[in-house]
Amino acid sequence: MVCPSLEFLINSIMSRNEILLNILTICVIIILPHTELIPNFGYSVPILLLVWIVLKYFNENFNNIGFSFKKFKPKSIIIGSLVAVLTLSFMQLIFFPTLENFIVFEGTEIGLHAFIKGNIWQYFIIIIMGWLVGGFYEEIVFHGFIFSRLEKMIKGKYATIIAFIATAIIFGAYHYQLGVAGLINALIVGAVYLSLFLFFKRNLWYSIFCHGVYNSIVITFIYYGYL
Repeated sequence: MVCPSLEFLINSIMSRNEILLNILTICVIIILPHTELIPNFGYSVPILLLVWIVLKYFNENFNNIGFSFKKFKPKSIIIGSLVAVLTLSFMQLIFFPTLENFIVFEGTEIGLHAFIKGNIWQYFIIIIMGWLVGGFYEEIVFHGFIFSRLEKMIKGKYATIIAFIATAIIFGAYHYQLGVAGLINALIVGAVYLSLFLFFKRNLWYSIFCHGVYNSIVITFIYYGYL
């Protein structure tokens, strides 16, 4: 029989190790893509592998963070698409025009305009990446994995709301290369994706389709010179 004090010490050490593992994994997810050590979105493969390994360590899988093919429902396509259109309309027609009355945003050149302008094949490549990296990768990694890890680490009555706010801030900061306007946009739109995930009983398919459609519309607008 294990002494109660010894059992408490073991559990405490394990808990600290698990928290440290979560924090280190989250740091890798946030930092590695910006190091450009693995170009052309190649970082998504090792990071997804890392997420899978960490989930296995905790006796979990992707289903535990909201992603499973069994969770797919056709209505997630319709609802996700509709929310994407409404969100983009709000951000471009109401939010930013109002905000620009008080703040002047400096333009940030991210190379996307020049890359896809006048080249239909590169446009389609970016659309595909907008779905694979934006729709699937970012939703699984940020609003599935990071959110669930933060929620488990924080615990308590307000764990979900604190994890929600922290995840939105992390997601916004992750897009700092898009400039202040892009960071703010990512923070707010990311909160919409996460809200969809939570509202539909932690099903990532709704946020995946919302994110993918949102990206597709923005990329199309950029291609035709509307943004």
